[in-house]
Amino acid sequence: MKQLFLIFFAAMLVNNILLIRFLGLCSFFGISQTIENSLSMGFAVMFVMTMATLVTWPLYHYLLKPFNLIYLRTLTFVLIIASLVQFVEMFMKKTAPTLYHALGIFLPLITTNCAILAATFLTIDYGYSLVQTLIYSLGVSAGYIFAITIFSSLRQKVNHAPIPRFFKGYPIAFILAGLLSLSFLGFVGMFGLQL
Repeated sequence: MKQLFLIFFAAMLVNNILLIRFLGLCSFFGISQTIENSLSMGFAVMFVMTMATLVTWPLYHYLLKPFNLIYLRTLTFVLIIASLVQFVEMFMKKTAPTLYHALGIFLPLITTNCAILAATFLTIDYGYSLVQTLIYSLGVSAGYIFAITIFSSLRQKVNHAPIPRFFKGYPIAFILAGLLSLSFLGFVGMFGLQL
């Protein structure tokens, strides 16, 4: 049980996919103008990431690896992620059309979100079991939600702050992301966890 907690904690904070590994930054900067959009994107990423790792893990261990088809790993995993994103997109279009339009192009971009592909690769590269894979993917996606929500709230506050015009928009967003990344580095070394 302690090992599962450490896997979750390390994936969420110590090795945060956005702020420490710098993966998935397209949606991080593009969709984080409002907290509502950030949370929606975060939960969509959580669903796709968790399902993708749970589908790709047995596929790798019981089909690709035994039949020596490991070279098809990237292609297979991307196809699975793309299928899951299509499912999420159809579901959001039916149930929440305003949110679907608010996310715009960033919803289909989950397909090419390297954070999701990285999570599927890392669970295999770390040699995790299926339960550890589930915990890891939940930790990574919880870290994604945590980071993008904090970043979104900071961006909303900065939008109302009296800052020079040439810092407005993406320049101040990159500065905020850098400072937030530095704050997440403070988690390194907790409970003996490493980068």
